[in-house]
Amino acid sequence: MRQKATPTADVPSPRARLRLAAPPVQFLDVHGYRRAFRAAGAGPPLLLVHGLGDRSATWSSVLPLLSRRHLVIAPDLLGHGESDKPRADYSVAAYACGMRDLLSVLDVDRATVIGHSLGGGIAMQFAYQFPERCERLVLVGSGGIGPEVHPLLRLAAGPGAEVGLPLLTATPMRAAIQLAGPILRRVGGMGLGPDFDYILDGYRSLTTKTARQALLRTVRAGVDLNGQVITMLDRCYLTAGLPTLIVWGLHDRVIPVKHAAIAHAAMPGSRLKIFHTAGHFPHHADPAGFAATVETFLTETQPSQYDQVRWRRLLRAGQRAAAARPMQSHASSGS
Repeated sequence: MRQKATPTADVPSPRARLRLAAPPVQFLDVHGYRRAFRAAGAGPPLLLVHGLGDRSATWSSVLPLLSRRHLVIAPDLLGHGESDKPRADYSVAAYACGMRDLLSVLDVDRATVIGHSLGGGIAMQFAYQFPERCERLVLVGSGGIGPEVHPLLRLAAGPGAEVGLPLLTATPMRAAIQLAGPILRRVGGMGLGPDFDYILDGYRSLTTKTARQALLRTVRAGVDLNGQVITMLDRCYLTAGLPTLIVWGLHDRVIPVKHAAIAHAAMPGSRLKIFHTAGHFPHHADPAGFAATVETFLTETQPSQYDQVRWRRLLRAGQRAAAARPMQSHASSGS
């Protein structure tokens, strides 16, 4: 196993603090590319999928809690973290296939899939493409619900980002932004609210050309100047019978919390949990509360059993028929 060296700075960055607590990184070769992942525990499998520009260490605070009763697998997506960053397909559909293949290599047939931000879109796509392999779905500040997204992502999807991003991530610029960090934080943190420090630390990690190219390709696969392009709302009716939990931070500045209510209304029988003190990363703001919410959901629901005949009927009936059918739903709020 390989593990990244921790920073030597007196005060570790947010990502460094997560790495200090993370299980060691392991590596597998899938389709000729090195895939990094972390794994811990034993029991029913949970697949944790991180968001754009992030890595598996984002789950480090909740991974030890969830691994008490479950096998928890947290990969670095292709193009992210310590996984390879090739010139490749970075669409949510391709990522969903990558998650299926990783689980297959690890001898895991079915799992509850927990996805954050971009990872939420990947989780939903996984459930759509491979319903026989998805037991439950947990969407955390998920992408793919509406066009609204932070302006920085829209800019990254626009023309000229290939030139602008290398300049913004050059050593002098990174040093300048580091010095300006306290000022930026006091004036609103570039509209990122409580997530400014963590996202800034992720920006500082874009030191290689391959990392920047992978980030831009991933952004442009789902975002343009007008916002998010991909939507899962047209297929949400297919989650009928699939236990689904939606988790959001009330102060999310990356993807607005109103998307949580939209998803909850569109997904039959889904549960909704709002963390009132969290931004885009509720699993950072309240790890114990997040893990407890997930554990309660897992305990109170049964894994979905794929029925091919029922799946065909859902597809034929379509969205309107599903919307007309009353379903039980759950909503709650958190600290």
